[in-house]
This record gives sequence, C-alpha cells and structure tokens, in this order.
Amino acid sequence: MSEQSRISRKTLSTMILVISIFVVVLYNLPGSVKPGDGGEPGPIVTPMQSPPLKERADGSKLTSLELIEQAEAKPYKVHIDAWNTPNGAKVLFVQASEIPMLDVRVVFDAGAARDGDLPGLAQLTSAMLTEGAGIADVDAIARHFEGLGANLNTNSYRDMAIASLRTLSDPQYRDPALTMFYDVVAQPTFPESSLDRLRQQMLLGLQQEKQSPGALAQKAFFKGLYQDLPYGIPPNGTEASLTRITSDDLRRFHQQYYVAANMVIAMIGDIDRTQAEMIALQLDNQLPKGQAAPKLASAQPLQQAQQEHVEFPSSQTHILVGSIGVKRGDPDWFALTVGNEVLGAGGFSSRLNQIIRQDNGLAYSVYSHFIPMASEGPFLINLQTRNDQTQQALTLLNDTLQSFVETGPTEEELEAAKRHILGSFPLQTASNSNIVDYLGMIGFYDLPLDYLDTYIGNIEKVDIKAIKKAFGRVVQPEAMFTVTAGQQTTPVSADTEASL
Repeated sequence: MSEQSRISRKTLSTMILVISIFVVVLYNLPGSVKPGDGGEPGPIVTPMQSPPLKERADGSKLTSLELIEQAEAKPYKVHIDAWNTPNGAKVLFVQASEIPMLDVRVVFDAGAARDGDLPGLAQLTSAMLTEGAGIADVDAIARHFEGLGANLNTNSYRDMAIASLRTLSDPQYRDPALTMFYDVVAQPTFPESSLDRLRQQMLLGLQQEKQSPGALAQKAFFKGLYQDLPYGIPPNGTEASLTRITSDDLRRFHQQYYVAANMVIAMIGDIDRTQAEMIALQLDNQLPKGQAAPKLASAQPLQQAQQEHVEFPSSQTHILVGSIGVKRGDPDWFALTVGNEVLGAGGFSSRLNQIIRQDNGLAYSVYSHFIPMASEGPFLINLQTRNDQTQQALTLLNDTLQSFVETGPTEEELEAAKRHILGSFPLQTASNSNIVDYLGMIGFYDLPLDYLDTYIGNIEKVDIKAIKKAFGRVVQPEAMFTVTAGQQTTPVSADTEASL
C-alpha cells in the first residue's frame, strides 16, 4: 500500500508540474491578460496600446519577424528586493504569485577563470556537486528531486559556476527540495568513482574536439587573444590537467570559492519576502563566510593585427576574427548592442550577412558578437566558407568592419535594429526562468537594480553618433586577431595579411 501511495504522489507531482508549465505558456501568449494590467500589483507590467496589424495592405500575412518589429515596446516594471546576508552573500528576489513555482539560482565567482594551473577544475567541481551530497549518493539525489517534481541543474562557465533549483512552491514540495539543494551546494562529497567517470567523459570530449575545426578554432582564438590571462584557460581542461586533478583539488576549490562572501542568490516565485530571507539565510549558514574572489586582471587590446592558422583536413574553413571587447556594465553597452545588431547580430538583415552571404555567396551565415564578462570579454565575428574562398571572405569581412566603424549605420538600419531588439526583448523576459537568469546576472556583475526597467529606454535613445563613438573606442579594425581552421589551399597574400 505504501508503494502505491508513493507512486501516486510522484504521479501527482508530475501532473502538477505539467499543468504549471501549461499555465506559464498560456500566461505568456500574446494578448493574454496579466496581473497588473488592471491596476492590481504584479511584478511585471507590459501594456500594449493596440495589437499589431497581422496583414499588409494587400491582404497578405506578415512574417513573424515583421510582427515582432511592429510591436510597440513598453517599459518593464520589475520590483527587485535586494539585500545582503550576514556573511556577505548578495540576494535579489522578485515575488511572483501567478504560478505556484519557485526558482532559486545560486551564482559563485568560481568559473574557469579561477582554474589556475589546473584547467578543467571549475567544470569538474561543478559537475561533481550532484554526484554525492551529505549522506545521499548520486542515485538518491536524482530520486529525491524526481519524486518531488523538482529540477536541479549545475553549470560552469568562464566567469561563474551556477546551481539552480526549480520546484513547486507548496511547502510540502518546496521544503524537502530546498533541504537537498542546500546539501548539494554546501556539502558535496566528491566520490572517487564519480570523479573517475566524469574525468573520462571530459577526456573523451577533448578527443572529440580534435575532430571539430570549429572547436579547435575557438580554443585557439581564446588562447591567442588572452594568452596567459584567465580567459585563455580552456574551461574543459587539457589532457594533462584532467589526469592530475584529484578529489582533494575539488575540495580545496570548493572550500575557497563556494563561500557566502563569493555568492549571489537569485530567487523568483510564489513566496513572500520573509520566506525568501529564510531561504537565503539557510544557504548563508550552510557555507563558510570566506572571501570574495579577487578581481580578474584586465586584458589589453592588440597593438597590431595577428593571425593563426589551424590545419585541418576539411573542405570548409572556420574563420574567427576578433579583439578584446568590453566588461559587463560598460557605459557604451547599449550603443554597442544596437550597432552590432546592424553589423552582424541581426541575422539576414545584417551588413555582414548581406555582403558576404547574399551578395557574394561565400558563407551560409556570418555573425558578430560582443561577449561582455567580469573582465573584458571578446568581440568576434565568425563564419565558415569553402577553403579556396577564405581570402576573399576575409577581405570582405575586414572591409565591411572598417566601413562600419568609420561611418556607422544609416538611419534606416538604426531604426530597424531598434525595432527588432525592442520587439524581441519581451520574449527574453517572458518567464520566471528568464527573470531569474537576469537576476543572477544583475547581482553577479553589479548591474543597476533597474536594469530591466530602463533597458527599453536605453536602447531607444541610442543614435548614430553614440554607435560611432562606441565602436571607435572598442573596435580597432587594423588590430584584429584572426584564426582560420581548415585546409589552407594557398598562402595568405601580403595584401590580405596587411588588411587583417
């Protein structure tokens, strides 16, 4: 009878979770009524004066992209409560009672940039958190969260390590999920058997990378651009470093960086401020106070163009061209965002795509990116082209970049870029999981608490002058780092190398 009862509770939990997800989807459908629209309080208010037209004058249907760009963006209002725990953890909380769910995200300054002389240490530590915690082994942890209908995830990046929990907000499900979550974050056991298994998986991944020219190009790009600085460390390690890492190394790393003073706690869901404070206090009490990780060294821009080729027996050449970019919170971030939408982030409508793909047929796609991080992240442009077209593609890429930095966008390009960014923004903040991602980012990078509220206004006020100023300060076309990975059919000419 107890077994039948247990199965029944699991089934009930699954049904509740599915229904909750279905409610979220309905809640975020265009035109759905949201709390706050009628004057009652709600965490997010996104009114729209009139629905977008769905047809052109000739009666034909608009595309999805045209519908997005046509929508009138309105300011978001997200009420964020923020405070610090006794041991120095930063907490950001949004109360959202629309659905009976709770999202908790814990962010540590414990990414690959902290690996030191053991590349892969941060990633292994993060992966091992769910392999054993407190008195529970990996199977018990999995059964525990599955039985509660809760989701647990851990991830590690260059800047940060993350542990996140999504659970029903009802105390009978929330409390046991949180209890195990505290153990996973604060009391991992790092069992040897799991370490050996995960190590072998990472070593296998390194072997697979050797068969991917794109992966080889990316690794060469970060290593060549950042050299011995922390962002030059490969997050997934090296064969030499992974074989050296022991469980003692994992414990040392955890004890140093998984501490309260090095932690940001982000929460959104159907709980009140008092309950949020109790959750944050429990995490704070479970971890030692410790110290915040020191700031990362700043990267200096290249003084002249550099190029590296990775020989690979493929018919396509992967091309990465870039430089040192900006930190999170850079004062020119919004101008760079709008400008980059025109240059290469705007898909088929971007200049790079128009010139390299549509006009010359040299690549299926080409994109440009700014990747802001705690220290200066990279600016990069990437594409793939046929080996014998590499020089032509590079010449067009560099000419297009040079022209854009000098002249900026046209008024038409500027307005189209703004419409697309502002039309897409609501989709990026349409669910609690999206919001908790932003809360973690705001806390980790010390962004203003009104970042979401002011985002639309900051995009709207960007003009051509601001874009030219920002790109002129950050991007130096004559001093870019170029990585090619493929089969080099002819040597790079002196003229082409000079243009790089």
